Amino acid sequence: MRDGEGGRDMARSWWRRAKRRAGLTLVAALALTALASSWGPAPNRGAVALSLWDDPAALAPETRCLAQAVYFEARGEPFEGQLAVAEVVLNRVGDARYPDTVCGVVFENELRRDACQFSFACDGRSDRPREARPWARAVLTASLVREGGLRSLTGAATHYHADWVRPGWSRVLDPTVRIGAHRFYRE
Repeated sequence: MRDGEGGRDMARSWWRRAKRRAGLTLVAALALTALASSWGPAPNRGAVALSLWDDPAALAPETRCLAQAVYFEARGEPFEGQLAVAEVVLNRVGDARYPDTVCGVVFENELRRDACQFSFACDGRSDRPREARPWARAVLTASLVREGGLRSLTGAATHYHADWVRPGWSRVLDPTVRIGAHRFYRE
C-alpha cells in the first residue's frame, strides 16, 4: 500500500485477508464491507484510525472501551482471537456478577494496580493506542461484535488468559477453547 492511500483501503485490505482466514459468512462480510466503506478518505494511513480515538463523535464510548480491550489484549492475535476477546467482554456484560456496561467491565478495578480484570487497564501505562493499523482493526472488530456479529467462538467464556501465565482461577473454571495464544474459560 502506498503512503498516500486512505484508511478505507487499509481496512478493506485487512478485512479481505481476515475474511479468508476466519471463513466469515456472507452476511458478516457484507457488514464488514459496509463498515469499512463508511470511513472517508484520509490524508495518510494513520490519520483515520487514530482520529477515531480523539473524535468523540466518531466513536461511541462503549465501542472505544471494547476496542481498547481488543487492542491491548489481543492486537497480535489472529482475527478469531480478537473476536474472542471482545466476546468475553460482552459475555461479562450479560452476566449479573459483572458491571452492566462494556466500559464498566473493561475498566473494573482499574484503580487496583495489577489487580484489575484486564491487565492493560491497571498496569500504570497509557491506555491510548499508538499503532494505527492495529487500532483500526480493533475498532472494526469491536464495532462488528457490538452489532451482534460472530458471538459464538468461546462457548460462553467469561475469562481468558495468555498461554504463558497460569492464574489460580484457571484450575477451578471450565476450559472452553484455545484460540491463538489465549485459553478461554467459563464459570
